[in-house]
Amino acid sequence: MERNDIRYQTYLRILKEELIPAMGCTEPIAIAYGSAKAKELLGTIPDRVVIEISGNIIKNVKSVVVPNTNGLKGIEAAVSVGIIAGKSEKILEVISKVSEEEKKLTKKYIDRGCIQVKLADSNLTFDIIITMYDKESYVKLRIAEYHVNIVYVERNGEVIFDMGNVEHKGNGLTDRSLLNVKDIIDFADSVLIEDVRETLERQIQYNSAIARAGIEENYGANIGSVLLKTYGSDIKVRAKAMAAAGSDARMSGCELPVIINSGSGNQGMTASLPVIEYAKELNVDEDKLYRALVISNLITLHLKTSIGRLSAFCGVICAGCGSGAGIAYLYGDGYDEIAHTVVNAVAIVSGIVCDGAKPSCAAKIAAAVDAGIMGYHMYKEGQEFKGGDGIVAKGVENTITNVGHLGKVGMKETDKEIINIMMNKC
Repeated sequence: MERNDIRYQTYLRILKEELIPAMGCTEPIAIAYGSAKAKELLGTIPDRVVIEISGNIIKNVKSVVVPNTNGLKGIEAAVSVGIIAGKSEKILEVISKVSEEEKKLTKKYIDRGCIQVKLADSNLTFDIIITMYDKESYVKLRIAEYHVNIVYVERNGEVIFDMGNVEHKGNGLTDRSLLNVKDIIDFADSVLIEDVRETLERQIQYNSAIARAGIEENYGANIGSVLLKTYGSDIKVRAKAMAAAGSDARMSGCELPVIINSGSGNQGMTASLPVIEYAKELNVDEDKLYRALVISNLITLHLKTSIGRLSAFCGVICAGCGSGAGIAYLYGDGYDEIAHTVVNAVAIVSGIVCDGAKPSCAAKIAAAVDAGIMGYHMYKEGQEFKGGDGIVAKGVENTITNVGHLGKVGMKETDKEIINIMMNKC
């Protein structure tokens, strides 16, 4: 693929657009970002806040620790720390710098009881509407479709910005329709490393650091440590353990940033850390690792695009498939092996549900990475799931289309029931 090819430039833009830093679970961070921005526009700490959010946002904020809050969880914590300490110019690292005094003030603001949370009357799975009041003044701000996509701002009756009907305009991101497994491999083979070095080096550094923290310290369910202690230190175990450990740390308030994929830190870690571990084991050079990470990240994005940003379909499944593809590339394999790895992996673990961000995400990551690795070794041993086996169709692209339909359309009612259970029975 030539550098001036439209596919080359599109794939490069997608990587740079998606592989960005975030501190903390991205849904509460999106709330903190919107809160910080709205507060800056209001010009003062509000007397009252009303936040309307879609069910999927509630699902992903309810049970995770918001970083730099001394262990506070949930929507009110995200709103409060965004107001008290947020710096919107830092985007998804909006609360990366919070003083001890600001942490105390965050808790005091929550205790005032001036934050009202409502379920948004919206058809979007990703929707955050924040209205802040101070005496006679107010600011209303809406984020929709993805984490930093501000689509509407109103202040004291004046509309400052309006993107229009969000539901019919798409998400504002680079068109993903050119993504396909064959071209992704072609791009990985031909990309100039100088074009992706900064993006991928940052992913390696950030995600490796939080994974080490997850192994060495006590976070969440300590899935990474459990894997290593009970299953040993074989590369297949280490690959799962590092990704799981990074998730446990992140879900439990570790104050280290990660590089995300598809708007998710868990997906960013799952797509990268197993590939990084295998690169060490196989002693490949830096060039080969970068190209394998290109494959893993873009195949993750390809799978996730047709499902949507938020769904009842657990997103780390896509990333586990991506990491399996990246591992196949590290072994020197090409299109046939990578395509069958993806098909085998999705046949194994598609259907694992997303019931919000929390420590059990780490265990799901371990299962997803295991499926990616198994999917690869199955094919190398002459075994495969074939078209007509459940949701598997003939050809990797047709199977990816089926997975997208399952996640976006087929699991809509599942998503509603998960949210209903979490809000009313848990």
